[in-house]
Formats: sequence, C-alpha cells, structure tokens
Amino acid sequence: MSRNLPVLVAALLFAAGYCLCATQFPAFLTTRVVGNLLTDSAFLGIVAVGTTFVIISGGIDLSVGSVVGFTTVFLALAIERWGIPPLAAFAIVLGAAALFGAAMGALIHVFEMPPFIVTLAGMFLARGAGFLLSTESVPINAPLYSAVADLSLSLPGGGRLTLTAGVMLAVFLVGGVLLHATRFGATVYALGGSRHTTALMGVRVGRNTIAIYALSSLLAALAGIVFSLDTASGTPLSAVGVELDAIAAVVIGGTLLTGGQGGILGTFLGVMIGGLIQTAITFDGTLSSWWTKIATGLLLFAFIALQQGSVALAGRSGRAARPRAGQQPVVRPAEARP
Repeated sequence: MSRNLPVLVAALLFAAGYCLCATQFPAFLTTRVVGNLLTDSAFLGIVAVGTTFVIISGGIDLSVGSVVGFTTVFLALAIERWGIPPLAAFAIVLGAAALFGAAMGALIHVFEMPPFIVTLAGMFLARGAGFLLSTESVPINAPLYSAVADLSLSLPGGGRLTLTAGVMLAVFLVGGVLLHATRFGATVYALGGSRHTTALMGVRVGRNTIAIYALSSLLAALAGIVFSLDTASGTPLSAVGVELDAIAAVVIGGTLLTGGQGGILGTFLGVMIGGLIQTAITFDGTLSSWWTKIATGLLLFAFIALQQGSVALAGRSGRAARPRAGQQPVVRPAEARP
C-alpha cells in the first residue's frame, strides 16, 4: 500500500482539482476542455514516458528537451528546403535520435560515467546542433501538416480528440505494457534497485542501459514531431526546460528519483495535473502563467516528502516482518519452493 500511496494521492489531487475548477468554470465539464487538455499535454506526455523508464532504472536524461528542439528544426529544413518527404524526414530523425540515445547509454555503461554528466553534454550537443541548422524559426507548409491539423475524432458535446492527443495516449498505453508486462520492464525496475545485483543475476546491464536511453531519445524525437505538427514550424528554442517539466511530472506521479519504483499511470496523472493547472490559469485570465511553475514547485516539495514517508513506512514494515534472532522464518505454503 505504501508504494502505491503517491499514485493514489496524485489521482485524488487531480480529481479534487478538476472538481474545484468545474465549480469555478462550468466549461471544465465539457469534452471540449478535456480534448484541449489532452492536446496541450501531448508532447510533454510523450517525453515523460521516456523519462519514466530512465528514472525508474536509476538514471536521468537531461537531453530530451534539446532533442525535441533539434527535431523541429531538422524537420522544417528537411521538408521545406531539402525536399525530403515528411514521412521520410520523420523516419530519419527518429533513427538519428535513437542512435544518439544509444550512444549516451553506451558512454554511461562502458565508462561508468554519471548519467547526469553524459546527458548534460548531450543536452548542449543537441541544442547546439539545432542552432547550427538554423538560428530562427522556419515555417512548415507541407500539405501533410495541414491535413493532420484537421484530423480529429469528434467527442460527444462538441469536443475533439486530435491526432497528437491520440498519439500521446497510444504512447502511454504501449509504454505501460512495455514497463509492466515485459521482461524488459522488469529489468528496468531491477536496474533501479541495484545495477550490481542485476548484473550478478546474469542480466545484460549494458544492453538494457543502451536500450533505455535509446527509447528516451526516440520518444523525445516523437514528441518533437508532435510539437512540429501542432505549431507547423521548427525553431531551435523549442522545448527549452521541458526536461525539467518531464522530471517534475514523473516525480509528482510517484516515481522515485533514486529509481526502482514508479509507473506509467502515475506519470500520466503527473502530466495531467500540470496541464490542469495551466488550463485553470488560462480560464482565470488574471494570473500570470508563471504561477504554473510555482504550483509545480510546491507540488514537487509535497510529493518528495510523501515519497520519503512512504519509503520510511515500507522500511519499517519490512523490518517488522523479519524474524528475530533465533526465530525461524515462517514460510506459507503458497510461498514454498521445491
């Protein structure tokens, strides 16, 4: 129960916040607001899924925002100036991002370098590469972008589920299955618990570390594609600081920064809480958008304290369950092994 407490609190907080907003602004009860909330949170949500894998494994990835920015600039130039078809440009940038993340993962494993330093270098590298391509915003006028902007699923009540929102929901669904129902997901949790113990169990730590960071960069590039579809442009200043927003959403969703604990559902709630705060401020009209950052900071403090309390509670429960000196542990029939 203590492990699920932060996620439960996040769910209750989102529900209470949404109900409070609905009492102040009745339009919150319409599907139009729900659709806009999902669309506005789409690119951050996709980034946050990759960040969840990295943090649960005991690492950190500071390069994702820069990868988003580089992706938007590359797509704009590739489509508008180099004559590359949009779908081909998407495939190229996704492959390049996966290789970039894999290279960072290899450096972290082979040279036993801190993920913070490696991904910080990656952040500067990707952002600098984006500025080398272009120092100004480049519009994208491809017909595909216009078609995607009009592509949506109608919801009851006049709302719309846009393609970008649908992509985010699909990423959360696939990410949840990958993390919670596959051997790779179990390895991610094991790495966050203890890399040394995981290696002694015969797990290929290096290969999985490379895969985790490749996945994070791949999803960051996908978020860049979604961002470019929403804005129909590319700029090297895109998504500045989004890596911190993603980390905040993941932590508010109950994932421990030390690794080994967390989940995709919690990350989704964390992203939605951030989007809810921003939407409420927009509806109010009198508050500065910077109140979103202030509220996020306060929530971070609260959830970090809650996580520490949950860990301490779990530790006390574990010690209470251990047999005393000279006492034989009790093995239930269902736990017995041949």
